[in-house]
Amino acid sequence: MDTIIVIVVAAVVGLAIGFAIAKMMEKGKATKTIANAKKEAASIINEAKKEGESIKKDKIFQAKEKFLELKAEHEKVIINKDKKIGEAEKRTRDKESQVSSELAKNKKLNDQLEQQIKEVNYKSEILDKKQSEVEKLHKSQVQQLEVISGLSAEDAKSQLLESLKETAKTDAMAYMQSTLEEAKLTAQQEARKIVINTIQRIGTEEAVENCVSVFNLESDDVKGRIIGREGRNIRALESATGVEIIVDDTPEAIILSCFDSVRREVARLSLHRLVTDGRIHPARIEEIVKKTEKQINEEIAEIGKRTVIDLGIHGLHPELIKAVGRMKYRSSYGQNLLQHSREVAKLCGVMAAELGLNPKLAKRAGLLHDIGKVPMAEVEVETPHAILGMQWAQKYGEKAEVCNAIGAHHDEIEMTTLISPIVQVCDAISGARPGARRQVLDSYIQRLKDLEDIAFGFNGVQKAYAIQAGRELRVIVESEKVSDDKAAELSFEISQKIQTDMTYPGQVKVTVIRETRSVNVAK
Repeated sequence: MDTIIVIVVAAVVGLAIGFAIAKMMEKGKATKTIANAKKEAASIINEAKKEGESIKKDKIFQAKEKFLELKAEHEKVIINKDKKIGEAEKRTRDKESQVSSELAKNKKLNDQLEQQIKEVNYKSEILDKKQSEVEKLHKSQVQQLEVISGLSAEDAKSQLLESLKETAKTDAMAYMQSTLEEAKLTAQQEARKIVINTIQRIGTEEAVENCVSVFNLESDDVKGRIIGREGRNIRALESATGVEIIVDDTPEAIILSCFDSVRREVARLSLHRLVTDGRIHPARIEEIVKKTEKQINEEIAEIGKRTVIDLGIHGLHPELIKAVGRMKYRSSYGQNLLQHSREVAKLCGVMAAELGLNPKLAKRAGLLHDIGKVPMAEVEVETPHAILGMQWAQKYGEKAEVCNAIGAHHDEIEMTTLISPIVQVCDAISGARPGARRQVLDSYIQRLKDLEDIAFGFNGVQKAYAIQAGRELRVIVESEKVSDDKAAELSFEISQKIQTDMTYPGQVKVTVIRETRSVNVAK
């Protein structure tokens, strides 16, 4: 037990001694560390002082340089200002010298002006004196003249004025007459120039119209099939188309004769289809003719569309377009109506452009000016074609200028626009060309149309065709309205009407055809 206590005491004493020694050693290290730190701080402070001195020197040097730069710039500014002030002072001295010279000139001019004013005043006084003397002399002379002539001054003045008026009036009339003559001559020259230029710019072919068409056949054997048994096929074809078919000794050809080119074309196309198909009998003939008529109507509309497109005309009513297409199958004094209307439209466009007017509107009026010659029904009222065309144009919404030009191109109504005389002149130009029209052909066609119109004037007439060059009128009646006895009576009445109303060479044979059909369908 005692041994353990001794060991414990010895251990405690040893620890205390070790702790004391450790403290002494730590204190020595700390003293040494503090001394080293003081040395380092002293060296840092010395270096900082040295660096501060160098920075201070640099800053002072930079400040001196900046000061010198600012000083130099300031001196430059002062020098520039001094220079400007010197220039301004120089200009001021120049101005002062100019002002001084101007003042001297003004003073000299004022002196001269005052001298001139004095002279003018002096001359004015002299003139006043002379004027008063002249007035006195004038009064005395007037009094002497009044005594000599026995007239007062007012009477003499009035007589002089009347004489001068007469002289002036005569001179004015002579001048006006010469001016009018010169204006007329100039206007005529300009008008001729415009018309000649217009004609030269439009080149057209001469019209070639006839009343027959030749249908060529591959062989003469086909002629017999076209004629049919006892001629029934050819009679059916003539009845359906209104065209006279002449089968003569001409090899491989059949002649179609009719003044109406639409009927002729329908007959030609129908014959072509029948011959190509090979089935030729009355029922087939009627079917083909109906189809061909429908095709011709469609072609008429297409021709009208192409025509207005070629001429650059827009917004035309469809009915007017159809009327334009129908012109292809009409003629005017032997001149094809569509060709004539196209030519007039082009002439109107050129002439309107030359005169500074609207060429599109002039073209429109020129194309439509003769639509009254294209009937929209079989029988039209007895109205001049210009008035009828104007009424159609108004009905289908054409402008007032176009309607007036259509109605006035033959002077049926008064012209109210500048386009109207242009259309009239261009219509005359187109028709007056050598070879453009044939009066005889037109009168012949008109006679055939009058024959047909007489037949249409009776009740029950369904179709009427003038054939044999107007020597025969073939009338087809409705069997429900006209009996056999009535047909004979109708033939006599039509012949008497023709004798009364028409003048014609030779005789006209009137044939009334009444056909009864009974049709049933087997199912």
